[in-house]
Amino acid sequence: MQDLPSDALSVETPARYRMSNSSAFWLLSIALGLLLFASAAPSPMYPVYQQMWHYSSLVSTGVYAANAIALLVTLLFAGSLSDHIGRRPVLLAAVLVELLGTLAFAEAQSVAWLFTARIVQGIATGLATGAISATLIDLQPAESRLGALMTNVAAGGGLAVGAISSGLLVSYAPAPTRLVYWLLAAAFIIIVIGVLVIPETVAPDGRALESLKPKVSVPQPVRAAFLTLLPSICATWALGGLYLALGGALMHVQFHQTSALAGGLVVVALQGTSAITAVLARDWTIDQALQRGPVLLITGVALALVGAATHSVWLFFAASIVAGIGFGPSFSGALRMLTGLSPAAARAEVVTAIYVVSYLALSIPAVLAGLSVSRFGLAATTYVYGAIVIVLETVAMLGSLRHRTPHTALAGALCPAPCPGTVAPMPRVVSAHP
Repeated sequence: MQDLPSDALSVETPARYRMSNSSAFWLLSIALGLLLFASAAPSPMYPVYQQMWHYSSLVSTGVYAANAIALLVTLLFAGSLSDHIGRRPVLLAAVLVELLGTLAFAEAQSVAWLFTARIVQGIATGLATGAISATLIDLQPAESRLGALMTNVAAGGGLAVGAISSGLLVSYAPAPTRLVYWLLAAAFIIIVIGVLVIPETVAPDGRALESLKPKVSVPQPVRAAFLTLLPSICATWALGGLYLALGGALMHVQFHQTSALAGGLVVVALQGTSAITAVLARDWTIDQALQRGPVLLITGVALALVGAATHSVWLFFAASIVAGIGFGPSFSGALRMLTGLSPAAARAEVVTAIYVVSYLALSIPAVLAGLSVSRFGLAATTYVYGAIVIVLETVAMLGSLRHRTPHTALAGALCPAPCPGTVAPMPRVVSAHP
């Protein structure tokens, strides 16, 4: 890992206790994976909770959406806080808050506990999202894209492993709605200890209060590209929201799969494949990602709808895998392009805007789907939801095809230096996953 200048350490840890840059990088990759693991863990349990406490599908989507909304609000107010007070204090606060949310899940006694736990969990993830992504970029080797790659892998892998592990424990382990959370609590305690000794990469600048003012904007040089790719960002995150919020119910109602494991597997089919693709496609150019990703995503969603209509669970799972292969490149290609076009001083601002759109797409459509399920049924809701995802992705793809390449015509007049796609992909870009 690259050496950091000594003046970048705002809170100096004695050298004999300070973790190396390389070890800190991998610790934070694991921490990000655990945060997304915890976020996905409740998904296979929603049908179990629903049977225990007798609430509707709308309440399930509301519990799910509470997390995304809390995350969004936290991101708006504190998304850039680590730029001003240091990475380590924000990371420490995030993991401690996540620990509280995990314990609340472990001891949940009613739907109110679920809402509380998800809100606390959302606050923690909102605090950690920008700080971990930025720190991984800070600590990655010079001229490397390892930070962006590990953000994708840890996020997608965490969602997939969290869903399948939770499904297995619910199906076969004692204390099915508690054990996974106690195991997560132990893991977060270890992460807290690790965060105390990671190197600090940002010096406080005295602008912490100013940074807490919510602001969402996109600089002029990035605006045209942002608007063109906006439908694709919405489509990918909305699709992830459908699987996380209603995947378990879909398995139960449409395919008559009553095991909680099935609800976890359907998330794995999408998110796990996405994480694997992030590794296999790490050398794709931005052009390739923006060309191939949407085609695969559209194909996968279309086949998944056919599987749902014919009650073919195997076709649905196979189609979800195809969609997962397109999922990662569709979003990461857009993110790499937009952060690559951004001036360095405005990159965090652009990432915040992308996250705001992403988490709105993750939460609001899921709530609307819950309302639709109550009135029109799960099958009809799934068909309409999938069709909207296909339309949004197609609009973004066609918008890109108006240009010679998916992005060079957008960027050429705006970027006096070599831009992404005209040269090798930029080495330092932040990436993330729904």
